[in-house]
Amino acid sequence: MNILVIGSGGREHTLAWKLAQSPKATKLYAVPGNPGMTDVAECIPGVDICDNDALVKLAKDKAVDLVVVGPEVPLTNGVVDAMNAAGIRAFGPTKLAAEIEGSKSFSKNLMKKYGIPTARYEVFTDAEAARDYVRKEGAPIVIKADGLAAGKGVIVAMTLDEALDAVHEIMDDAAFGKAGSRVVIEEFMDGEEASLLAFTDGRTICPMVSSQDHKRAYDGDKGPNTGGMGTYAPAPVMTKALVAEATEKILKPVIAAMDKEGRPYKGCLYAGLMITKEGPKVVEFNARFGDPETQVVLPLLESDLVDIMLACTDGSLADMDIQWSEGAAVCVVMASGGYPKSYQKGFAIDGLEKAKAADTLVFHAGTAEHDGRIVTAGGRVLGVTACAGQVRDAVKKAYDGVRCISFQGAFYRQDIAHRALERAKK
Repeated sequence: MNILVIGSGGREHTLAWKLAQSPKATKLYAVPGNPGMTDVAECIPGVDICDNDALVKLAKDKAVDLVVVGPEVPLTNGVVDAMNAAGIRAFGPTKLAAEIEGSKSFSKNLMKKYGIPTARYEVFTDAEAARDYVRKEGAPIVIKADGLAAGKGVIVAMTLDEALDAVHEIMDDAAFGKAGSRVVIEEFMDGEEASLLAFTDGRTICPMVSSQDHKRAYDGDKGPNTGGMGTYAPAPVMTKALVAEATEKILKPVIAAMDKEGRPYKGCLYAGLMITKEGPKVVEFNARFGDPETQVVLPLLESDLVDIMLACTDGSLADMDIQWSEGAAVCVVMASGGYPKSYQKGFAIDGLEKAKAADTLVFHAGTAEHDGRIVTAGGRVLGVTACAGQVRDAVKKAYDGVRCISFQGAFYRQDIAHRALERAKK
């Protein structure tokens, strides 16, 4: 089969790496791809991933049998609909189904309507009304831009001033553009977060190995929110009982709800969860694989990813017996100095081959090639991933790999998987 992966980040590199392991994958293409993906795919730069007509033409020209969509923007732009209309299989939700991520207010209203556990909330389009509500509710409180904001449009305000500043930043200053013209203001949920991704064909839902992201920029979960500074799987907080509870009370009901709403959902559904005293509650849904969760979940997948994706598109997921490794995986993100705010690009990256030789997987997230050298080209530059039988051994291997790599201004958190390590001590 010829397979086309849409996207250029660490998630897409991981997807291409895993798809390439399938005997069914005869040729992989990536648009636009990144330098790290050239080991497994032919990268095709110069095509706008939001231009559905151009993507369909490319898929036809390359006789593509399966399109795998990585980022959220092409999904909410309807690329799966365009591929389906052209008779090309595509893994991912349609435009209507992807609204579960594209609009937080849609997602929250859906959960409210169908009794899916989540935080109490209100939606505002007027900044002054939002500020009045914040003053009435007090802090801590959570302010979210309604639309897509590259994983950065959520502000957990621990004080009233922080909450009011967040409303001003999102609505008055338009820090996230049109995504912040509407805000969702939620009650603060106390607990431990976890991510539970699942494959679904619109009827059957198969949870993946749980994982836990580290959103804050600095050690000790300090600093601004980022797209994710590292992750590990499985997450010990997600016991088998909690995974079963989340599947029965959240994943299955939301897939059924989307079908009832005339928005059948196929692909990967990402549930960001808060494990509260009352049980798991939804923080957010994403309409695609998480980043960097993909970098630890897929290395633990033992089954053929192509087979699973075809089953999702064809409606035969119930026939699959998906197998997972019993081990653990850890991913440490190496970022550009200044991220998630302004940062410089174009710094040469050294030590990539040395890190691979140290038994780590190096997934490129924000890199480019310049004069034969791999250079930095984004905020999150690399995801260094390691697998082992125990999480503590995977942590050691991942950081051994990180220490092989250097570039100007590089920084990374040094406490990835700290919650799992603390639990192991008890």
